[in-house]
Amino acid sequence: MSTTEIDRQWTTRLRRRAAGKLPPEKLLPDKQPSYVSSWIYVFGVTTLAALTVVIATGCLLAIRGPQWWHSSSVGLFVNSLHLWSVEIFFFAMVVHLWGKYFMAAWRGGRAMTWMTGVVTFLTSIGAAFTGYVSQSNFDSQWISTQAKDGINSTGVGAFFNVLNLGQMLMWHIVLLPLVAVLLTAIHVLLVRVKGVVPPFEDVPKATK
Repeated sequence: MSTTEIDRQWTTRLRRRAAGKLPPEKLLPDKQPSYVSSWIYVFGVTTLAALTVVIATGCLLAIRGPQWWHSSSVGLFVNSLHLWSVEIFFFAMVVHLWGKYFMAAWRGGRAMTWMTGVVTFLTSIGAAFTGYVSQSNFDSQWISTQAKDGINSTGVGAFFNVLNLGQMLMWHIVLLPLVAVLLTAIHVLLVRVKGVVPPFEDVPKATK
């Protein structure tokens, strides 16, 4: 195969484009600007760490099924870890989201970075809701019966039946986590590509 034919291959073009957008020194940097040493970025990392614990504990709960944590002390412990990691996940994400909002983190061509973070937050709300209605206890029954009328009034109930435990469980452990993890990966990659937004005082002033 000639060099010209190799250059025309989609794998070659994709590899070169990826290497141009995200070289190794950007993907795994060994240094960051001084303004990254801020508490607001700690909450971003805390969100990622909490998401890791959420997924790990969720996988453990899925192994034994949705009734395990009601009849086992070990299951109750894992379920508690899952719950509190979700609490930390949302707390850290909200602080990070508001912090980046007041920093105008969409500056410098970073709009997609900001939007992927916002959509991840909205997706996570759906994942948390389906988790509450998948508890298979009286709490989940009350939550689902109270939510069904509101959801049905929008017309979404024809596709999203909160009274269907099997459907809600699949949304909670498969579809929504898949979307959330994918968006999180894209968000982190965009941060690597575009870099961390600088403080306002570090933005170069426009010349007349």
